Amino acid sequence: MIPNELTGDLKKRLSTVRGQIEGILNMIDNDTDFDKILVQFKAADQGLQKAHYLLLDEVFRKSLALKLVQVMNTCPGNCQDAEKIEFIKEQFPILELDEITSKIKEINAINKRLEEHNKNISKKD
Repeated sequence: MIPNELTGDLKKRLSTVRGQIEGILNMIDNDTDFDKILVQFKAADQGLQKAHYLLLDEVFRKSLALKLVQVMNTCPGNCQDAEKIEFIKEQFPILELDEITSKIKEINAINKRLEEHNKNISKKD
């Protein structure tokens, strides 16, 4: 579920983009100068990209947070990846979108190693 504050921001941005697109359609119907139409296309594109980025950032950040908590619970500070987990935890608030996706991959790899390690320990007991 998308948080209310993000939903409001997304709706506002998308409404602005909708207005810009309607403006572009009117400009085309009214035979407006191409330069003015291009400016509106760029503005609409930037608005849509920003809304897209906000949504992806929210979804990916939440996914990383959930995985990070899961891995921290599996490795309470004494596993081989404890330092890496702690580093990702500290960096979490300032990660950029492209960094979040790579950290999700790292956390998934750590989680897989921890699951294998815990399976092997269970087999020995």
